[in-house]
Amino acid sequence: MVIHSVQSQLWASLGAYLQDLKESGIDGLTAESSNTAVPEPPVLQSAPPQPTPQPKAEKPEPGMTEKHETLEQIRKSLGDCQRCKLGATRKKLVFGVGNPNARLVFVGEGPGADEDEKGEPFVGDAGRMLNRIITAMGLKREDVYICNVVKCRPPQNRNPESDEIAACSPFLLRQLHSVKPEVIVALGTFAAQTVLATREPISKLRGKFHDFHGIPLMPTYHPSYLLRTGGNSDSFWAVWDDMTQVLRLLKLPVPDKSRKK
Repeated sequence: MVIHSVQSQLWASLGAYLQDLKESGIDGLTAESSNTAVPEPPVLQSAPPQPTPQPKAEKPEPGMTEKHETLEQIRKSLGDCQRCKLGATRKKLVFGVGNPNARLVFVGEGPGADEDEKGEPFVGDAGRMLNRIITAMGLKREDVYICNVVKCRPPQNRNPESDEIAACSPFLLRQLHSVKPEVIVALGTFAAQTVLATREPISKLRGKFHDFHGIPLMPTYHPSYLLRTGGNSDSFWAVWDDMTQVLRLLKLPVPDKSRKK
């Protein structure tokens, strides 16, 4: 299955990156994650070990072994990226936006048409819904950092393919290593399944924190799903429950929200 290949390549890519960091004297994202090997994703534990092809993106990029990279340095390293076939079809590369020292990072799947036009993540209808969620949390868009699993729009908004994820995943990891957030929110099924290397549906993943290299990660429904189900739907209030847990973990005030009848 494609998701099985995606999981294998993503974990191989992340593992290679952390090994590069370790060999260069860097402890990875957190002290906790540096003392142990990268775990195999649960869904692969029952399968016999298989050799994993080494994607080209696993080679260390310039600046990858520095003790700390700024987001600007990582963006410069990414350049006019042609590491996968999406580089040939995109209009603008969509790197990320927000506070480089944010306590909270939102990770989506990939750019859509509006993002491809403007070069900024979550600027269309889904972006306005995400802004509504952020505002409801008592925060501003500029307080958080927003990025995607892949940096270029897949044609017709299809799901990113395994080679595209393998090419982009080291840059996502470098972004998270640079920002050093206290919490990550994965927006939607694909982002959550990719980052966590699992096939579990978002309905089962959401509502509780998962570990991503020592950082608490909360999966939740994608803003575009909320648009389809309505702003006062059960799914919207499920997202609010997830964000309430995020606020409490960050020790921030939880605004009082009442469901409209």
